[in-house]
Amino acid sequence: MNERHDIVIYGATSFVGRILTRYMFEQYGVGRDVDWAIAARSADRLHALRAELGPDAARLPMIVADADDPKALEAMCLRSRVMVSTVGPYALYGEPLIAACVRAGIDYCDLTGEVQWIRRMIERYETEARASGARIVHCCGFDSIPSDLGVAFVQRECQRRFSATAERVKMRVRAMRGGFSGGTAASLLNVAKEVRANPALRRELANPYSLCVGVSNVADARQSSMSSAAYDGDFQTWVAPFVMAAINTRIVHRSNALAGYAYGRGFRYDEAVSVGRGAKGRIAANLSALGLGVFMLASAFGPTRALLERFVLPKPGEGPSPEAQRTGFFDLRFHARCADGRSLRAKVTGDRDPGYGSTAKMLAQSAACLAFDLRHGERRGGFWTPATLLGDRLIERLVAYAGLRFEVLD
Repeated sequence: MNERHDIVIYGATSFVGRILTRYMFEQYGVGRDVDWAIAARSADRLHALRAELGPDAARLPMIVADADDPKALEAMCLRSRVMVSTVGPYALYGEPLIAACVRAGIDYCDLTGEVQWIRRMIERYETEARASGARIVHCCGFDSIPSDLGVAFVQRECQRRFSATAERVKMRVRAMRGGFSGGTAASLLNVAKEVRANPALRRELANPYSLCVGVSNVADARQSSMSSAAYDGDFQTWVAPFVMAAINTRIVHRSNALAGYAYGRGFRYDEAVSVGRGAKGRIAANLSALGLGVFMLASAFGPTRALLERFVLPKPGEGPSPEAQRTGFFDLRFHARCADGRSLRAKVTGDRDPGYGSTAKMLAQSAACLAFDLRHGERRGGFWTPATLLGDRLIERLVAYAGLRFEVLD
């Protein structure tokens, strides 16, 4: 069989891969307008996945390829227009597929949130990706599509209303319900292990511009780290640190840099969680900040990290139930302020749990956008962000097919 599929999902039998596969099956079926396939290292698990989907999935194409077999990965890439990877932790298992896609000139997207790995991939493969035409887009899930496209959306609205960009944008998590999977836990703990083994990595991860590699004249506006509880006058609420800010803020700053500093060289961006007003809000914010700090400290040391893995965090392959995915949601609020003081507010919402139900839909539509909405040669090869490569076309898809909403509030 030498067919070239529009989209191939690699890691389809993982926890999020199964969610993604079911969404693709329900959205596009088999043998219709979208030619897609599932791939993993185990034929038996691929057959079991097709059986879970029901008899109508019997004709869903399967590809068997091991991440340790470069020839198998290259052959798989040559049978696809867009590769989607759910194989994490990406720092442990993701590089061979990136290398294969770059060599073959094949587009790629994933849902990693591992800043240190993304930087390494850009440093190692950017030049080759530009030469081959491969367009690589990381962070196509909850981290970091709502943040990256949310900022692009409010900046576009500022331009439309005020003929100016916002020099400062804040994102606050107003409400969110969702679960935690073993794959996400493994990725977080692997970052902690890398930092422990390489203390210099701590400084790199603390740099808000760490992903602006390959961009000349990197901006150096002082950014707020939001590492402790604080009162936010713009939102009139107490806020606490947001665990995903460490990746989302870096992607937003990379988008600004790749766009030629369309948001301005002095652009500032930060994220936090809104927890409430008054004395109760202050107490809740401080407790939340303390809890996150204790978790990160425990992750940094081998013995306590082992206890977290054994007794606290879900195991690989575990995650929120289908019911938890259906009843989950997220509500993110943005406040954008221009240099002259004019401002606007907006929100980005999703109708499933952020880490899995919504993430699967966002990743699927990112792949579809790559496959069908970008003309051949429209953008050069290289490492992009969702906002800079997919932009408004992805927003349209997310609103139409993925349950997201992008709305101006005033």
